Amino acid sequence: MGSAIPEVPVVTGELEQVTDALCYHGEGPVWSPEWGGLRWVDMLAGDVLTLRADGFVDRMHVGDVAAFVRPRTGGGWVVATERGLARADEADGIPTPWFDLWDDPSVRMNEGGVDGLGRLWAGTMGYDRVPGSARLFRVDPVGCVAVVLPDVTISNGIDLSPDGRLAYYDDTPTGRTDVFDVVDGELVGRRPFVTHDVGHPDGLTVDRAGNVWVALNGAGRVRCFSPAGEVLAEVAVPVRLTTACTFGGDDLRDLYVTTSRENLDDPEPEAGALFRVRVSVPGQPVRPFAG
Repeated sequence: MGSAIPEVPVVTGELEQVTDALCYHGEGPVWSPEWGGLRWVDMLAGDVLTLRADGFVDRMHVGDVAAFVRPRTGGGWVVATERGLARADEADGIPTPWFDLWDDPSVRMNEGGVDGLGRLWAGTMGYDRVPGSARLFRVDPVGCVAVVLPDVTISNGIDLSPDGRLAYYDDTPTGRTDVFDVVDGELVGRRPFVTHDVGHPDGLTVDRAGNVWVALNGAGRVRCFSPAGEVLAEVAVPVRLTTACTFGGDDLRDLYVTTSRENLDDPEPEAGALFRVRVSVPGQPVRPFAG
């Protein structure tokens, strides 16, 4: 029998800068064996980046915006572009457009995820950040689209608890991370999980013990919260604009953090780099999109 997974995470190593400051707005890191490691986006450049075993970074241009990526159940991957989705059939294949979800040029894709049934969550934001102008959509494997959350402003990180019964979510301007019950595949009972006292909640990920790791944009840190909302750990990053985080490595104990230099008045040398730190509690394997 394997050893029990610890519930309280401990940061077990020093923060490491993995890449140069090669992104304008790094976002959406995802670890998948499908593409052999870590993939993330330089969102406003419209590029998807893949970290190779030798440390080299491949860059693929997919459109005006590359918002987030996920592997597909049948192989290949899906990427959210400015207003739609594109799919590739091979791990390193070039994605081709699938369809657009809307035609309003004032709104773009932002962050997303996959639910426990293999359906894609696709969150949006307005370029002018008009309150209530964004949505969280759900896309099923055959391309049917439903609005899960209306009246959102900046739809950001979303992930599930290990048992699939809870979903954690950031609408960044609220200053909160919220939690939903997941009932028959639907998000219900929205309520505050944590109100943050520093930074702006951006991307998030949930580890295998159910702890919630939130990138706090503007504060240069990632905080880990217990399922009860208590602060358990914190990772300080030498870049104010920490955008998202995920777990990777063969044992899923490497916490990767993306950063940005978007609109920085006071440039930081490391802004736009990818960082990594070892932690004691592993993450959850990525949930692939079934479409």
